[in-house]
Amino acid sequence: MFCRNCGNMMNNLAAVCVRCGVQAGRGNSFCPNCGEASNPMAQICIRCGINLVGAVSYGNQKSKVVAGILGVFLGYMGIHRFYLGHIGIGLAQLLVFLFGTVVLGIVTCGVGFVLVPIIMYIWGFVEGIVILTGAGITKDAQGVPLK
Repeated sequence: MFCRNCGNMMNNLAAVCVRCGVQAGRGNSFCPNCGEASNPMAQICIRCGINLVGAVSYGNQKSKVVAGILGVFLGYMGIHRFYLGHIGIGLAQLLVFLFGTVVLGIVTCGVGFVLVPIIMYIWGFVEGIVILTGAGITKDAQGVPLK
């Protein structure tokens, strides 16, 4: 992959170009496929023939399926949020699950040991389904669309 702004060769997983600092896929001066300088108004690359209109490379895209499955099965601990880069929300879900279960379990003489995990599982399950259907969570923490 090549930087669309400066033409520098980039790692396919890179989020930004190390030469110019522009986000991967941004710019219109170079072909992302072969690195050939291109007219900003060009529709296709004259060297390799790739479509330049709307050609955006996002580097390391996270998988919608992986995020959704993590949400459905491990969402009660916020694992899907960690995967998507939402560390704060993931940590909050994990702490609510761990400490909420213990504290409410002790205070309510055992009811919290069952109630908190059920509530957290429903939360994670719903978020997992929302991710899989593309109804709400469609991007990771960096704003890159899920593939």
